[in-house]
Amino acid sequence: MNYSENTLRLDTAYGEAKKNRTNLESRPSLHSPVANSSQMPIGKRCFDVLMASFVALTVLSWMIPMIGVLIKLSSPGPIFFVQWRTGRNGRRFRCLKFRTMRHNQVAPFKQASADDPRITPIGKFLRKTNLDEMPQFLNVLWGDMSIVGPRPHALEHDAQYWEVVPGFPTRYLVKPGITGLAQTRGLRGEAGLKDMEHRLKLDQWYIRRRSAVLDAKICWWTVEKMIKGDEKAY
Repeated sequence: MNYSENTLRLDTAYGEAKKNRTNLESRPSLHSPVANSSQMPIGKRCFDVLMASFVALTVLSWMIPMIGVLIKLSSPGPIFFVQWRTGRNGRRFRCLKFRTMRHNQVAPFKQASADDPRITPIGKFLRKTNLDEMPQFLNVLWGDMSIVGPRPHALEHDAQYWEVVPGFPTRYLVKPGITGLAQTRGLRGEAGLKDMEHRLKLDQWYIRRRSAVLDAKICWWTVEKMIKGDEKAY
């Protein structure tokens, strides 16, 4: 399936999801893990803005120039990798990352894999430590993302599973996050159908039970992964 076919399929899936979203949200039941969970608590948004502002001023202000120079020295191309991803309610947004692969504007979509030859030396370090995701604090400030939530997928990736995995669109009833429960439990990186089903279950569990305490735990687990390393971080 090529890029155009993937995009067309996702457009169709988005249309169906938007038609059914009202019904989905209005049917709370034991089998609806996201019932009454689509509204973002004001406290969560305030925390997101305050934390993202702090990170932008105290970390990104020097990190972007420093890492930007290393990226430029590593390979020609832009500092940032900007990719269309799926946001809350299926809305698309431009997700920021430090560029970790060799620049190729016409390359087809392909998930990163272990020992991927496209990854640059500095990119390998950034991906291993999750530092490539740091620019997404700007996405949080712009209102596209939250600090904690289901990780957003590339449009082409979602097109593979939107109608294949039951309940898949429910993960987008809330804002996607820089980090998420599934990723801290080892479900990150390259994913097949079974991986996506397991990831969805954890995303739905998070949406149903999200709280300030749970968000704090996920942030801590993320820091632990950054320090200890993650075998799926490639």
